[in-house]
Parts: sequence; C-alpha cells; structure tokens
Amino acid sequence: MPVDDVPETTPRVIARVGKPHGLRGEVTVEIRTDDPVGRLAPGTVVAVDPAERGPLTVHSARVHQGVHLLGFDGVTDRSQAERLRGLRLITRTTQPHGATRRHDEDDPEEYYEDEVVGLAVQLPSGAPVGYVSALHTRPAQDLLEVRTHEERTALVPFVAALVPLVDIPAGLVVIDPPPGLLELDA
Repeated sequence: MPVDDVPETTPRVIARVGKPHGLRGEVTVEIRTDDPVGRLAPGTVVAVDPAERGPLTVHSARVHQGVHLLGFDGVTDRSQAERLRGLRLITRTTQPHGATRRHDEDDPEEYYEDEVVGLAVQLPSGAPVGYVSALHTRPAQDLLEVRTHEERTALVPFVAALVPLVDIPAGLVVIDPPPGLLELDA
C-alpha cells in the first residue's frame, strides 16, 4: 500500500472542559460536536488531550440553564473537577492522508479547531500578522484567536467579511480586520 493511501488517525475535539459546577464533581463543557448526546452519553469512554490524563468515563450528562454539564466516574468533588479544567475531550477518526477535514462537507465554512490552529495569518495585502492560536465556538459566531508577531492576542469574528480566506492546504488564513482590532489588548 503506498504511503499516501495509509489512513491517519486524527484527533477531533468534541468538548473542552470548563469550570466545576456545584460540589459533586460535575464540570461545565464547551461542546464542539454536533452530536453531544451520542458522543457524551453516560457510560461513554472518551480520550483526552493531554492523553496521560485519561481516558475518562462519562457518568452523567445534562443541560442546566443552557450549559452542558458532565460528571465522570471517580470525580466526586469540586477539587477533583477543578483538576479537569482545560482538558479537551477527543475522539479519533480515520481519514485518508491529505483529506480536507470538515464538520460538514455541504458547508465549506465549517472547520474543526485542529484544522485552523497553527495556520499563518496575514492581511489581504500579504503582510504577515501571526498565527491562529485557538478557535472559540460561540452561539452567535465563532472567534479566531490570533497571536500576533508583537505577542498580542486578538479575537477576530470568524465571518466571511473579516476572514475572507481559509486555505488549509496552503496553511494560510487571510483576515481583513477593522482598524484597531489587532491592537485591542495593547
């Protein structure tokens, strides 16, 4: 089998653990999958990033006032839950080498975090800005976190007017920010 035909295993972030909720070990989670009920059902064993901190087995899953909450086997109090903060819950999918990985092939503007993090960022003029350091999913719109060459962090709304080009094979994102957006944390 030629090397290019060997499938690669790619981690997919399905949720990011947030702060503890209550006293019994539940945590808030930022959902990054379109199927949280199926992927995070009680009894499900999920891999985590960093890998040495898991895997974790989902004990309970519920939504409280619009916030997704998970409980995990063996996590029974707030201090144990606090140690999970920041973990990424992942699943591994097999993709052919070089495949473009998207949430939905029918919507070319949907990207996984691992597709865009690390891509170089430049202005429409070609001037380099920095790189994508994170993708924050929000109910209203997603935000690209851009780390500039001046060591600043800017949050750029991930909309076509401000992010006219995402070229994953070229490793490039073009942003067209309004004046001052890149200097907000200066």
